[in-house]
Amino acid sequence: MFNFVHERKRVVQVVLALIILPFAFWGLDSYQNSGDAGVMATVNGTNIGQAEFEDALMQQRRRMQELAGANFDPELFDRPEIKRSVLEGLATQHLMLATAKDEGLAVSDEQIAQIIASVGAFQKDGRFDKQMYEAALRAQGMSPELFEYRVRQDILNRQLTDAYTQNGFSAETTAEKLIRLNEQQRVVSITTLGLSDFLKKAVVADAEVKKYYEQNSQQFQVPERAQVDYLVFSADALAEKINPTAAEVKGYYDEHLGEFSTQEQRQASHILISVATQASDAEKQAAKQQAEQLLADVKAAPSKFAAIAKENSQDPGSAANGGDLGMFARGMMVKQFDEAVFSMKVGQISDLVQTDFGYHIIKVTAVKASKAQPLKEVSALIEQRLRAQQSADKFAELAERFNDIVYEQSDSLAPAAELVGVKVVSGTWLSRDQQPNELWTAKALEAVFSEDAVKNKRNTAAVEVKPNTLLAAHVTQHQEVTVRPYEEVASGIRKLLQHKAALMAVEEQGKATLAGLQGGEAKRLVWKTALKLSRAQRSDLEPTLLHQIFLADTRKLPAYVGVVDATSGYVIARIDAVKDVASIDPAKRERYAQQMRQVTGEALLAAYLMDAKAGADISIKAFANESTK
Repeated sequence: MFNFVHERKRVVQVVLALIILPFAFWGLDSYQNSGDAGVMATVNGTNIGQAEFEDALMQQRRRMQELAGANFDPELFDRPEIKRSVLEGLATQHLMLATAKDEGLAVSDEQIAQIIASVGAFQKDGRFDKQMYEAALRAQGMSPELFEYRVRQDILNRQLTDAYTQNGFSAETTAEKLIRLNEQQRVVSITTLGLSDFLKKAVVADAEVKKYYEQNSQQFQVPERAQVDYLVFSADALAEKINPTAAEVKGYYDEHLGEFSTQEQRQASHILISVATQASDAEKQAAKQQAEQLLADVKAAPSKFAAIAKENSQDPGSAANGGDLGMFARGMMVKQFDEAVFSMKVGQISDLVQTDFGYHIIKVTAVKASKAQPLKEVSALIEQRLRAQQSADKFAELAERFNDIVYEQSDSLAPAAELVGVKVVSGTWLSRDQQPNELWTAKALEAVFSEDAVKNKRNTAAVEVKPNTLLAAHVTQHQEVTVRPYEEVASGIRKLLQHKAALMAVEEQGKATLAGLQGGEAKRLVWKTALKLSRAQRSDLEPTLLHQIFLADTRKLPAYVGVVDATSGYVIARIDAVKDVASIDPAKRERYAQQMRQVTGEALLAAYLMDAKAGADISIKAFANESTK
């Protein structure tokens, strides 16, 4: 993409200019220079502030939530090690960005504009739409300044990293050796000394079972448990009880009519006589005189506008189409051009309009009026918005009172339940070491097993388990850590010890059998149908056995290897033949070489980053409760 922009700079200059300047006006560096209150880290004297860190943390949280879905744990990002990881990532980005600038790498406004304008989510009818652009960013919690700053950072960092990752090395002979190793086939038959036969013979005395129980009592502990009543108060629950009136829906519609209306669009053609802003006065005067002559021509013969534009316009992007720029909305063009188009009538031809790119003669060819969606088409959406808005307001209004009642009337959840109109759930057992989930987060479990909740039988504090959702619990029963009685676990211990004894016996027998086979002894064994195996293909064989098969010395065949398997017994593999690759396809050699270049390129980048960090002055804030190990 960047080569395209560079090589055809003149072609895209005028067309892109109509969207480049708005980007430049917004200011790509304002986010970087906005000034953060708290310094979280410094990289060679450059500060990383609280706002930048919080934004990076939020973006990472959002990505994780999209990946994990219902399994996402919102408490994860409260952990100091996660926060530090995000902050270290930011520090690395800043270091790479500074290095890229030191190396003379740069990104022009044209490149930024070209990239943003090419994103489908920002386009309408195949053209960049500023309103869609801003709306899409708002949905992600970003401003144009922040987004464009990130795009610039990302391009600079990629320019730097690509210099390493795309310049890895691979010798042709190395690629060939790798292919031969990966695709060599070994013809293998398998036999197994079954564990079940040895299990039948394994005998474990009662004394051994008892001894194991006494020496491993921690294995039979029942974790601390608590039975709780609990109450969940959420904005979602409130929303279910809210039914906006027709008047409220109509009022919202009237107040936000712009959101439910298409923007007025205009189609225009133009003739451009270009002149650079740094051109001499003589050059500017010559360009203006040429434009004035063309203006006189089109005013004299308006029907020939397209033909005159095709022959004379210096905008390569539109001249071939008779100067046609297609449909566009207000704000998509540079200011002077935009103001002229939206002040004209259909068929009207403008006087000369001067922009930073020269002199334009503009003709408005069509107007597509703004059109509002009927209320009935958007009423369901408005009702949904009103429910969300009103439930959030109601939740905010009640949340503090809910917290107060849970705390002040701490012997029961009933008063809090009555306040918010939600039923108390009773009889739920929780374990201190259970895996946190969407409802019982780490913070909620910590509150349940706190001394105040367990010993004093007070309500837990109201814990926010997710946005606009509070949970409070009351412990009704509590059980300390206990050890299960011997009688309950003796049978399981016996089976465990029998399995261990059988495994030892089958391994001893298996090794003896393997040694005999390797020594040339004939053994009566049942071998399964031969398999053709290679390092490159997947196999159902146990990985340790597969590893041994390809480690085996195959100078003398058949060769034998064996491993013990805790489930099946002792598995022996007989290697009957080795088939090497006869010839190597050049295309395959190149694919392998490319993969090796990628691996070595990534290794070069990792080494470069390690060296850069070693020579940099980086200071990162420590978080509360963070391990220093």
